[in-house]
Amino acid sequence: MARRLSRLYAIMPLTLAYALPPCPGGAWAQAGVATPPAAASPGTTSPGASPTASPFAPAMPPVVSSGPLTFAPLVRLVGPAVVNIAVTQDVHGQRNGQRVLPSVRGTPFEHKFRERMRSHGEEMLGAGSGFVIDPDGVIVTNTHVVGDADHITVSLANGTELPAHLIGSDDLTDIAVIKVQPPHPLPFVRWGDSRLVNIGDWIMAAGNPFGLGSSVTAGIVSARGRDIGTSPFDDFLQLDAPINPGNSGGPSFNLSGQVVALNTAIVSPTGGSVGIGFGIPSEIVAPIVEELRRNGHIDRGWLGVTLTDGGDTHVTGVEIVGIDHGGPAMKAGLHIGDYITAVNDEPIDSSRMLIRSVAAKRPASTVMLHIRRRHEILSIPANVGFRPDDTDD
Repeated sequence: MARRLSRLYAIMPLTLAYALPPCPGGAWAQAGVATPPAAASPGTTSPGASPTASPFAPAMPPVVSSGPLTFAPLVRLVGPAVVNIAVTQDVHGQRNGQRVLPSVRGTPFEHKFRERMRSHGEEMLGAGSGFVIDPDGVIVTNTHVVGDADHITVSLANGTELPAHLIGSDDLTDIAVIKVQPPHPLPFVRWGDSRLVNIGDWIMAAGNPFGLGSSVTAGIVSARGRDIGTSPFDDFLQLDAPINPGNSGGPSFNLSGQVVALNTAIVSPTGGSVGIGFGIPSEIVAPIVEELRRNGHIDRGWLGVTLTDGGDTHVTGVEIVGIDHGGPAMKAGLHIGDYITAVNDEPIDSSRMLIRSVAAKRPASTVMLHIRRRHEILSIPANVGFRPDDTDD
């Protein structure tokens, strides 16, 4: 069966959790827990036991000595900052084209959608999630949740519904910022540093799965640096907390109640959670959100080259196999067959690394490209261009 990659639609926050400290000697009985039997000395056997050696190692202290007994304090702390998002799009003259969005099909929202279509005949409905990062009403979500919407409605945790408008979005990273005008300051959450997140760490997600409203799930970080083929900038955290359609745009929290990921996609053969979800790390989301708040869009650097990682295995760097006519690389004097080994002082060992490195540079800035051309080592300055919207290099 072919694997299907599904977009999500929002998830909710995770917060502080209680932990059980290791029990000191004698505390097992006081806690009502049976005392573990003492390990036999090597070479001895218990009365009536077989004289053969035990296949088990002696009892050892656990590597992980405590864990969350409840996520309830975490939910109370960050839950009010997680919102549900409903979007509608005008579909004039398509009364017979009442298509149900994938995020709505088979959910409680489908009935609401069809009722709306029968009464208006000109709107279609989608659902997702988001989270407030500023008490003035600034909300982060996914571009695929709100990007094509004509009308955006945000439902706060207390049930209040407010219209929202799009401040800015970035298709390549699937990050969007919207804003409401609240009558009073809203509860908000802060960013945590995803660079400090380890595989195996607890996370909590919350949002609007299948249109059911506020819901939370918990799990661990399963992997880092996942590339799922959605863009050249893929660098996802893989999460095993159950997340489903409707959770897109929502946050995943560490145990301190800080947002460490923006939940964006799932791998699923059925459309529902199978324990493989993906969140964009906060180290990527936070700076893009700030630039969207300032400018409403993202300007990225571009060289205008086609690259391959499958060149000479004895040469480090990535090989140029094509150059855009009139692009920055051509103007800088790069040649087909050159190997780019570094950008400024940053070593390059894959085409994805080069694309991401150049994209992070401000257009019109100058970078120093370190090149291997046949048997020569060259350093060539290049003026970074503006990345076109439809390019992959």
